Amino acid sequence: MNTGTLIEQLCDINAPTGYEHLAAEKLKEYFEPLCDKAYIDPFYNVIGYKKGTSPNSKSVMITAHYDQIGMIVSGYEKGGFLRISNLGGIDTKALMAREVIVHGREDVFGVIGAKPPHLLTAKETEKNLKITGLFIDTGYSDDVLKKKVSIGDSVTIVSPVVEMENKCVSGRSLDNRAGVATLVLILNELQTIKHANDIYVVATVQEETSLLGASISSYTLNPDLAVVIDVCHGDMPDADKSQCFTLNKGVPIGIGPAFHQDYTKALFDVAKKERIATQRSIEPSDPGTEALATQVSRLGIPTVAVSIPLRYMHTGAELISLSDVESVATLVARYIAGELDVTVGQNLI
Repeated sequence: MNTGTLIEQLCDINAPTGYEHLAAEKLKEYFEPLCDKAYIDPFYNVIGYKKGTSPNSKSVMITAHYDQIGMIVSGYEKGGFLRISNLGGIDTKALMAREVIVHGREDVFGVIGAKPPHLLTAKETEKNLKITGLFIDTGYSDDVLKKKVSIGDSVTIVSPVVEMENKCVSGRSLDNRAGVATLVLILNELQTIKHANDIYVVATVQEETSLLGASISSYTLNPDLAVVIDVCHGDMPDADKSQCFTLNKGVPIGIGPAFHQDYTKALFDVAKKERIATQRSIEPSDPGTEALATQVSRLGIPTVAVSIPLRYMHTGAELISLSDVESVATLVARYIAGELDVTVGQNLI
């Protein structure tokens, strides 16, 4: 399975947060050949189930959200223009002059415009750019546009994945389609590895706004262990080195109150045994990922987290290393296929 091709295909799918119905069936097609069962829940979480070999099997849930940041049409302006608001924490600075698709009754191409610097007053140049100051230029007349687009329709940016040197790729929605690609690679690796426990891979919804998908699937599946896969900040010039992780230098593993210490130690042990390099990702409070939802579901679910370093988060030019994706997939597959026999608590595998 070619990792680059897989990620390119996944990133090409449109599923802004809250509009995952646009993509759920397509994602299910990636899980179905590799699972005993694949299905979509009422909120469009896409779930793949692979039965374990033990008659007394426990269950492991692996999550990676598939919603992407985007925009929503908030109003019309005369001349074929649309006003917009954000879906998730999109970087407004990176929206200027971007090509976009409005997902209306039919897809409508447009470009994001704002006042050029020549027309800004001195006071306006000192203000931070707000999304309410941007608009989409569609080129349509007002009456035609209103037949094609409604207020509330979603908007995605046009930014296909491109290959770079050193097995790097750049484009939109790598946060967190890279994680979804990892789920597929994990399932592919499990085709040749025996695993005692039942495995659920879950491509979750609405992580960018509410952790809704992880909350729902954690409560419904009630697994014995949760593994959360998401991106973290990749290294770049002038960024805080304590919050960034170097590409191709190891899998960042979460350490902090949100993560079960014994299971996390076991994860490091597997990485050492398999000779997979790691980095220590310190999260002293809210990790900002679905781990916040899984750890407190029902009576609490032991949770561990692994990450994929990503540069330029929440823009149309996010950048990752394919080698990091493959390393995460290998580590998690070997980890969940093992015994995971830690010795504390009552709900441990």
